[in-house]
Amino acid sequence: MTDATTRDVRDLLGMRTPAARVLLALYAVVCSILAVFGAEDASASWPPALAVLVCTLAAYALVSVQGDPLPRTVTILLAATGAVSSALVFSVLPSPPPPGIATWPLGMSTVIFTFMCVRGRTFAAWIGLAGMIATTSYWTQATGQGIAPGLSLSVVNAAPVLMSTFFAFTLRPLARSIYVLRAVSLQRSAEQAAAAAVLEERDAQLDRLDALARPLLERIATGEGLGPGERRAGVLLEARLRDGLRAPVLQDRTVVDAAEAARRRGVDVVMLDDHGMDAIPEAEQARIRRAVADELDSVSHGSVTVRVLPPGRRALVTILVVGDAVRRIELGPSPQG
Repeated sequence: MTDATTRDVRDLLGMRTPAARVLLALYAVVCSILAVFGAEDASASWPPALAVLVCTLAAYALVSVQGDPLPRTVTILLAATGAVSSALVFSVLPSPPPPGIATWPLGMSTVIFTFMCVRGRTFAAWIGLAGMIATTSYWTQATGQGIAPGLSLSVVNAAPVLMSTFFAFTLRPLARSIYVLRAVSLQRSAEQAAAAAVLEERDAQLDRLDALARPLLERIATGEGLGPGERRAGVLLEARLRDGLRAPVLQDRTVVDAAEAARRRGVDVVMLDDHGMDAIPEAEQARIRRAVADELDSVSHGSVTVRVLPPGRRALVTILVVGDAVRRIELGPSPQG
């Protein structure tokens, strides 16, 4: 399955690129210029300035807010952009308004609605457009111009929203396909990496086995009888290979040498790994291996069982020493770890 980082439509639209931030800045600059020149006949300057802030914040939210589709709260605020910014500007315009850019919030809010469509909130974009049309029509009606001028000013903005609606119906299914393909690609890459790691480990184990066992196997293949020293070497080799299978996390040179030295002294050494050390830092693992090696070096006869405990236990490793007396040693994480 894909997560939020692999199925963000902003990636397909380039909304997280430096170019998108440049366009956002240009949008804010254009809004400011339109507000300055469009407010020459306005009775106050702060409502157009506040309208610029509303449109700029809406554009910033479109670019920066995560989620596909947009979160509900952000969607509601974006849908209100047209009505709010238009109401602010129209409240200080004369009636009828001067021709040209005085009604700039209509076009700049439409930009917000078009991008709402491709970000998965098409229905909310149309609601926002309808609210903007209603606000414009109410203003022209209330100022004695009638509803028709308001409709003629605002309804034309339905064309870009309609185009973005069709674009969204084309883009978003394609985006879902891209997300699926990306997830499959990531999964395949992970599987290939895991398979490569398995093959690499297998080759390493084969090289190790070849280095350790080949001389003795070639000696056996000659058909000649083995001397006591060679038979003893075979027993030690079998124990070493068994440790590699049963306790791979302990296969450090220090531990391996200490275990072999203990076996040469006649100590029965058994190592087991239940993976409790797999997730701890390497420095902690090295400290514990050193402690295991020191304990093996201290035993001259009897038996030693070294067990790496399962995850979640208080201790990480237990060492059971059976000799003249029975001792049980627990090795846990260091206090600072």
